Amino acid sequence: MGKFNKNGSKEVPELNTSSLPDLIFSILFFFMMVTSMREVTLKVEFQTPKGTEIEKLEKKSLVSYVYIGRPTKEFRSKMGTGTRIQLNDDFAEVDAIGEYVYQERESMSERDKPFMKVSLKIDQETQMGIVTDVKMALREAWALNIVYSAGKRQ
Repeated sequence: MGKFNKNGSKEVPELNTSSLPDLIFSILFFFMMVTSMREVTLKVEFQTPKGTEIEKLEKKSLVSYVYIGRPTKEFRSKMGTGTRIQLNDDFAEVDAIGEYVYQERESMSERDKPFMKVSLKIDQETQMGIVTDVKMALREAWALNIVYSAGKRQ
């Protein structure tokens, strides 16, 4: 028979933390996968037209966006209700598009620069005159790969 120790000085075993880094990295990976970062705060409203022959862009890191539409309600008091152009987080005029394309191109790596695309997100109620002006400014900036954003027709 075994002997029992009656001293009463029992040690509490240490907590096993060997699986803690795995748990932390699993949670971190989960949040990285489900979180989407908004790149631009939209200041214009637009409802894209519907289309039938739509293709999804493969590499969105090569795409720069130009938004064209009416200002949102919070900016209508300053900007009016007419059609405006938004580049990144600021309102802009047509003559600022060349500089915008240059800055976007410079932020890319050398091998990605030839594949740069400019996506026009235009409200379906926008007059074609401003769209033509934007396209001409893009042509002058040598941004010749233009993509039009559209929703899928039901």
